[in-house]
Amino acid sequence: MLKTEKLTKSFGGNIAVNAVDFQINQGEITAIIGPNGAGKTTFFNLISGLHRPTSGKIFLEGEDVTNKPSYEIAKMGIARTFQTTKLFAEATVMDNLIIGHRLRTKSGFWSAVIRSKRYRKEESECREKALQVLEFVGASELANRPVASISQEEQKRVAIALALATDPKLVLLDEPAAGINADETSGLAELIKKMKQAGLTICIIEHKMQMIMNLADRIMVLNQGTKIAEGTPAEISRNETVIEAYLGGTPHAQAH
Repeated sequence: MLKTEKLTKSFGGNIAVNAVDFQINQGEITAIIGPNGAGKTTFFNLISGLHRPTSGKIFLEGEDVTNKPSYEIAKMGIARTFQTTKLFAEATVMDNLIIGHRLRTKSGFWSAVIRSKRYRKEESECREKALQVLEFVGASELANRPVASISQEEQKRVAIALALATDPKLVLLDEPAAGINADETSGLAELIKKMKQAGLTICIIEHKMQMIMNLADRIMVLNQGTKIAEGTPAEISRNETVIEAYLGGTPHAQAH
């Protein structure tokens, strides 16, 4: 579904992402792991159009999307969540989700001002979509609550619902389990599995290794902007280069 070739991003003299070849297969959960500062979020920013690459290429379903802006990438079916939840805190959950689905509607500014028939129809479609995705993520009861009044874990679910409201093919999740407890983490993992079962393709950045090992079909490991390994969870957990980069020890020492 998505492929990068020699994808590179430099900020001044600092190479954040260094010639990374990577692919995301349709219908799979792919994970990107690596120590802090490894370039994971920069990589997401490149494939979602927030940053322009310094060099290299990005292909979505075979089409070159290397220099497309983020709103075009979103329309082509890539949605993402952020490490810090980017929601309108004072607005209700429902209003946040309606904004998300607006990506798929056609009414312009004047239709909204005069509340044309098409605008009203689209507004009810947006509301319908918002209710659907809220139900999907298990947060229907939050619809009319202001975002500022809901818990961290509920905000994570709403952020995923917002991504789903854009009707994506590929969902990029940036540390969805950061800052939530073990029970909430396993609940979130179940939601991600459910997304896969619903036919979505998912790419996830996460530090919670147990969650990743149970969820991912394939894992890419970044270290200082460079891909140092790629494979199944079983392969990655036995990979000595990864263990050294991540844990600073040998496989034998880690076993104890």
